[in-house]
Amino acid sequence: MDKEKDILILGIESSCDDTSASVIKNGFLLSNIIAGQKIHEAYGGVVPELASRAHQQNIVPVVDQAIKQAGVKTEDITAIAFTRGPGLLGSLLVGTSFAKGFSLATGVPIIEVNHLQAHVLAHFIQEYDIPYDPPKFPFLCLLVSGGNSQIILVKDYLEMEVIGQTIDDAAGEAFDKCAKVMGLPYPGGPFVDKLAKEGNPDAFQFSKPRIPNFDYSFSGLKTGFLYFLRDRLKENENFIEERKADLCASLQKTIIDILLDKLIKAAKETGIKEITVAGGVSANSGLRHTLLQTAAKHHWKMHIPKFAFTTDNAAMIAITGHFKYLKDEFTGMDAVPFARMDIRV
Repeated sequence: MDKEKDILILGIESSCDDTSASVIKNGFLLSNIIAGQKIHEAYGGVVPELASRAHQQNIVPVVDQAIKQAGVKTEDITAIAFTRGPGLLGSLLVGTSFAKGFSLATGVPIIEVNHLQAHVLAHFIQEYDIPYDPPKFPFLCLLVSGGNSQIILVKDYLEMEVIGQTIDDAAGEAFDKCAKVMGLPYPGGPFVDKLAKEGNPDAFQFSKPRIPNFDYSFSGLKTGFLYFLRDRLKENENFIEERKADLCASLQKTIIDILLDKLIKAAKETGIKEITVAGGVSANSGLRHTLLQTAAKHHWKMHIPKFAFTTDNAAMIAITGHFKYLKDEFTGMDAVPFARMDIRV
């Protein structure tokens, strides 16, 4: 293929409950449209069947809007990148099927993208009139989201190694499930973050797991938090309402401490001082503040993504597609989505 021409990648993200489309030209962002799904709030979590139905309704108008906002035409697209996994199978099927249909209709190639790898590469999205200071290889990435908590050694754009990961629940899941126990709306993470600003992070002490190497565990924290509330509610039925801000602040501090302890250990043992964070939980203000403090203390070069690139979005899919296009890493029409995928796939 002629790499001298402009490379316009249309990215499609549909791994969970956000339908997103983005257009990136030669690495620069032209559009990034996201349609959320409010319907899940009533159920306290994402309902897979409802999510896939909503994707079917949203994907055509979202892609149309992304192309129009980018100021390009359908025939200008060089390749279409789509999330193959990991994620909800029904949701992934919608994005995968759309990408194949677009390819058949236009003749452009398709590029499969690993959702986790894309979160890491969100740091390489360029925007016009905004200074570009991406991380330098090799670097460590703390990837934290509702489904994943990992420390990743990033050697190149498409060469990554997971050196630490959760053995059970993810940090985002701990935020959301503990928030649910306190009666906070879904998703609970942002509400915990907001209330934590008004509370005392040292008001309560919660146990931290002792897991070897760089791995994480959050199931024990969830269970301990539940038992703690159960015992306090026996003494005072209004305990949660009276101490909600302190509970949120203490919970958030515990989760951040667990995340940072392993990241500090990984940085010391690898000798790497170029550090990044990615994933939905990286939008947490407490985590961002603590990371900056830790970076100053340990002389790290810290890279924190824009809020728009922390949660699931198609811009990160498109930029990953851009780098895969440069290496001629295209996908056949027989590609099927995977609910689980290793980051190295």
